[in-house]
Amino acid sequence: MEVTRAITQLNGPATRPVFLLLHGWGSNEYDLPDLLRYCAPNADFASLRAPLEYGMGYTWFGKWAHEGVPEGASLDDQAREAGEAVNRWVTANIPAERKVVPMGFSQGGLLAAHLLRLEPARYMAAVSFSGWLAPGPVTPGDEELARLKPPVFYGHGGADTIFPASDVAAMGAFWRGHGTLTEKVYPGMTHSISMDEMRDVSVFLQSIGAAVPQMW
Repeated sequence: MEVTRAITQLNGPATRPVFLLLHGWGSNEYDLPDLLRYCAPNADFASLRAPLEYGMGYTWFGKWAHEGVPEGASLDDQAREAGEAVNRWVTANIPAERKVVPMGFSQGGLLAAHLLRLEPARYMAAVSFSGWLAPGPVTPGDEELARLKPPVFYGHGGADTIFPASDVAAMGAFWRGHGTLTEKVYPGMTHSISMDEMRDVSVFLQSIGAAVPQMW
């Protein structure tokens, strides 16, 4: 599995972080860059296309179509394989001195946070929109995370029925123990992203020095 397509804007100074944008199931690399207008205007970014074709778009997981949304050991294996592919792309295309903030939705939200587990020293923070957790341990990354406690934003809708409540709870519980977690639940929101959430992400990114204050 390799990442072969991306749209990038990498013209800023080395002191600015690069946002690594990871779309959800069945979408593509054009889905998320507009979100930065609301939380990190004029930011440098790399928006990746998932390697697996799915319907009219692409997917990070789901190599075996018969299983639907992967779970358990299958999810662990596919999250690791996708994460390693993204890490290879980052190594080849983003200078080592640039800080990187993964940001993703749904599948991409799982993967954005999972990258911190695979390479804790490479990523500054993560933003997960409606993601969930690959449940198995990642060694030695999880032990290093518990020491570093990187900032993680996890937002999800109170009316999101895509994943079981236990999966959402597991995501929050893991990052409370392994990161510095900001978790927000949006009543009435389904499997999506709201403007209230974008405002909260803007505040989060400002608080960690990854974005400048802005007017709403």
